[in-house]
Amino acid sequence: MRMKSLLRGRVLVLLWVSTAWAEVLVQPEFDAKKFSGLWYVVAMVSDCKVYLDRKDHLLMSTSAVTATGEGNLSVHMEFPWADGCNRMDAEYLKVGSEGHFRAPALGYLDVRVVDTDYSSFAVVYIYKELEGALSTMVQLYSRTQEASPQALTAFQDFYPTVGLAKDMKVVLPKSDACSSAGKEAP
Repeated sequence: MRMKSLLRGRVLVLLWVSTAWAEVLVQPEFDAKKFSGLWYVVAMVSDCKVYLDRKDHLLMSTSAVTATGEGNLSVHMEFPWADGCNRMDAEYLKVGSEGHFRAPALGYLDVRVVDTDYSSFAVVYIYKELEGALSTMVQLYSRTQEASPQALTAFQDFYPTVGLAKDMKVVLPKSDACSSAGKEAP
């Protein structure tokens, strides 16, 4: 009986996750080539416990994005920490429609570019697994270290629609720990 109940619970969770993913739309006619280039991660919001414990100590990071011929994105990330700059490369694998990816190496089960004007900002939705727990994250990308009012509005209008609260948000302070940002494109 316990096994049946456990199985039923897992099926319900999978149905809920599938429904939640289905409600998050991607940027219409997403163009990976236009999306390529250097992005600053200027703000984020998440319900991830690890993130919530550390959010007040996070600094602005960068992502250098390159579109591949297969429709994937090659991403070189740089994260400033107290002990310097940590670098990581990842492949965002295209899933179905343009602008929809997954990055298994990072535990990203679902990545969607939900809004972008390509030249100044992007709002990126991420559903991930970290340390066995599932969580939602939304990041605001900017081509500069200062987000435009339009970018902030798009970000603030979107993240509540996926159940994230204002107190989970952080606007990331600038850092020069990764001053080579963008110079080491993938």
